[in-house]
Amino acid sequence: MNWSEQVVLVTGGTGSFGKKFVEIMLRDYHPKKLIVFSRDELKQHEMRADGFDDPSLRYFIGDVRDADRLRRAMRGVNIVVHAAALKQVPACEYNPIEAIMTNIMGARNVIEAAIDMEVDRVLALSTDKAVNPVNLYGATKLAAEKLLIQSNAYSGASGTRFSCVRYGNVLGSRGSVIPLFLKQKEQGLITLTDRRMTRFWLTIDHGTRFVIRCIEQMRGGEVFIPKIPSMSIMDLIEALAPNCAVNEIGIRPGEKLHEVLVGEDEARHTVELDDMFVIEPVDPSWEARKWEEGKPLLEGFVYSSLTNAQWLTVPELQSLVEKL
Repeated sequence: MNWSEQVVLVTGGTGSFGKKFVEIMLRDYHPKKLIVFSRDELKQHEMRADGFDDPSLRYFIGDVRDADRLRRAMRGVNIVVHAAALKQVPACEYNPIEAIMTNIMGARNVIEAAIDMEVDRVLALSTDKAVNPVNLYGATKLAAEKLLIQSNAYSGASGTRFSCVRYGNVLGSRGSVIPLFLKQKEQGLITLTDRRMTRFWLTIDHGTRFVIRCIEQMRGGEVFIPKIPSMSIMDLIEALAPNCAVNEIGIRPGEKLHEVLVGEDEARHTVELDDMFVIEPVDPSWEARKWEEGKPLLEGFVYSSLTNAQWLTVPELQSLVEKL
């Protein structure tokens, strides 16, 4: 793909992912035009003040709930990265209609605007919480995944192609547990919900570059999943606050002990490549291209943060946190 010929729009462009995506795009790929679409004028102003002020960069105030504004923003756009979402689990539980309006209806608006404006490719960001969801945030992201994948049928064999990326917790992103633990470290007491907890981890740089690579490789209808390490919550506390007391407060509503990125039923139509898994569409009515280069997974395979083959050690976690 020749990025210098592409007009790219990123929804949620002032968030943790959006800012890193814009940074890497401007530094390494030099798109013809890069549009930041978000609803917060202050965050857009702060991005400009932080040096995000390239001649190819455009800032659009807008909300993914507003289909008309999306259509206007996507005029002449080739590639859309859909990163806008309400993602805080407690906030989604307390404001369920708002979560549905942004995460599900917002995805629908992105889809319809992209088809109407003849966008070439749309890649949406999802989460491990969409697999066997136990909270509303995960349920809305699962619904958004289903919408995106099946929208390839709406656009037809030669229309807009839709795919998703699904990954785990992003180290140091907005809302991450790391800033909380570092603040609690000052008082010498760390609170956590359950000592047994494990999570998938990746850096914002890794996640962003994986998204860019998936845009280049997508064929339409896939869910891309990077192979990433797991970490134990107690190892994270050891890395961040080794001499602090720990207060275990009990698992919160909507929280899991362990996360899953590929479920057992999904594994039947998933292929494995060197550094990622690709979930292929189950019953595509469009001309979906198979990933013949991937190898099928064994019966009963589950990609879980508990049974993952790759784990971060305490020194590795310390090294990653120091780089933030």
